[in-house]
Amino acid sequence: MKTKKLINILLSGLLVAFWLSGCTNDFKEINTNQRVLAQIDAATVGNEYASAEYNGLLYGGYSWQIAENLFSDLYVQYYSDWQTKFQTDRHNQNTDWSDAAWTTFYGGAGKDLAVVLQKTKGPGFEKQHALAQILKVYFYQRFTDYWGPIPYTQVNNNKRSVPYDSQQTIYTDFFVQLDSVATTLAAYPGENAYGANDQIYGGDVNKWITFANTLRLRVAMRLAKVDPATAKAQAEKAVAAGVMLTNADVAKLTVTSASPNPLPIMLPWNEFRMSATMESILKGFADPRLSAYWKPAVTTGLYTGMRNGLSVPEISAPSRAYDNISTMALRWSDPTNLDKTPWEVMMPAEAYFLRAEGALRGWNMGITAQDAYNKGIEMSLKYWVTGITDAQIAAYQTGTTTPIALPDFNTPPQSDLTVLWNPARGMEQIMTQKWLGLFPDGWEAWAENRRTDFPTLYPVVHSDDPAVPPNALMRRIIYGSSEYNNNATAVADGVSKLGGPDKSETRLWWNPAK
Repeated sequence: MKTKKLINILLSGLLVAFWLSGCTNDFKEINTNQRVLAQIDAATVGNEYASAEYNGLLYGGYSWQIAENLFSDLYVQYYSDWQTKFQTDRHNQNTDWSDAAWTTFYGGAGKDLAVVLQKTKGPGFEKQHALAQILKVYFYQRFTDYWGPIPYTQVNNNKRSVPYDSQQTIYTDFFVQLDSVATTLAAYPGENAYGANDQIYGGDVNKWITFANTLRLRVAMRLAKVDPATAKAQAEKAVAAGVMLTNADVAKLTVTSASPNPLPIMLPWNEFRMSATMESILKGFADPRLSAYWKPAVTTGLYTGMRNGLSVPEISAPSRAYDNISTMALRWSDPTNLDKTPWEVMMPAEAYFLRAEGALRGWNMGITAQDAYNKGIEMSLKYWVTGITDAQIAAYQTGTTTPIALPDFNTPPQSDLTVLWNPARGMEQIMTQKWLGLFPDGWEAWAENRRTDFPTLYPVVHSDDPAVPPNALMRRIIYGSSEYNNNATAVADGVSKLGGPDKSETRLWWNPAK
């Protein structure tokens, strides 16, 4: 991130924080939906919905970097940090950035969504309300999976303080919301809601029904450790109702010059590169997605990654000049693609990997673990690799090669795993392929890596946090100063519901220690 741009973003975040904080006598008005119309206007609701979609996924474009790229994308080792001014890759959380991400959400997508939900409560807007409920579950799951307890049920409560809900309370309500969605949309098969204002499915109700079922499956699986009975029941319910099956079901956000994909904007800044974990796995598996995800290094013509957690002198070494390390493929790195490359929101490959895990746990997923695993691989390869043949897919699925060792820091192979199904190591295989298939969605990938501890990531070379040593995982994001300064009583209650101190090593509710 350019220094000036970073300062502008942080200042914007602080302004939003002030706006939301209740520091003035006008807090009651600020914390109320002032945009609710006496007469509901369909066009206005549609515009609010479109704004919520984009801002909820990409934080208005530039802020996506401080919300995702500098946190989950690095923690799950999709990328390694090349910018010497950043420390998050060394387990050092910059709370100014996370604070700005927090206030940007509650002042942006969170407020837009609250407006839509309130405006569409009345008759005649049932479809629109249901689609907004789906976004609510999708956005707030991501948000609670970063921090843990967060304001949820009482956002826009007309009071100076916004209470926090426990993560268990929030997850319980997700299923309530999705049940309501299922009941509502069942009455509108084949119909449309929001039309072009829906930048994901163009308002196609049938597509959203399938999306909601797949989202239920994702939410259910997060509870596999902490509440296996609910996880099983909800996962089986999702599959029975119909989840994503083919790439025709892919949910992806259409971008425009006014709502751009942030990656083509940020990649020319040369601040992050391919991780060593990516290099070891993709090269070892002879994975066809290597060239779909990454470009060869400019100076060598080789696909080359970097270890995570490097010191400033190590990042600055001539051998690690940015032209010596791979950046993302042209679909993301070409600046002219900012209004052309869509943003993938959820994909059928994930649905199959979720079903594979469920089947491995003995749940009724309508398919065996092995078949779902291979189908997930097939869906991912067909989506990302243009022109790939069935024979090439089969060759990959039966591959017996393993991740490779890397010369930098005498790095050993990431693991001795193969692609060929091995039921004795089924969970590790499913989660490794899911990690590859979720790319570049580091937000979801980091949640699943924390939940399962797979795939095994390389230890960071250096950790700046003594409580999170190099071989340990960052477990959550810390609450920022705006909450401690302006919502102190509520955030203290939120910490009490966290089950541990407000530290990056504290596990979330759904992620108990083994």
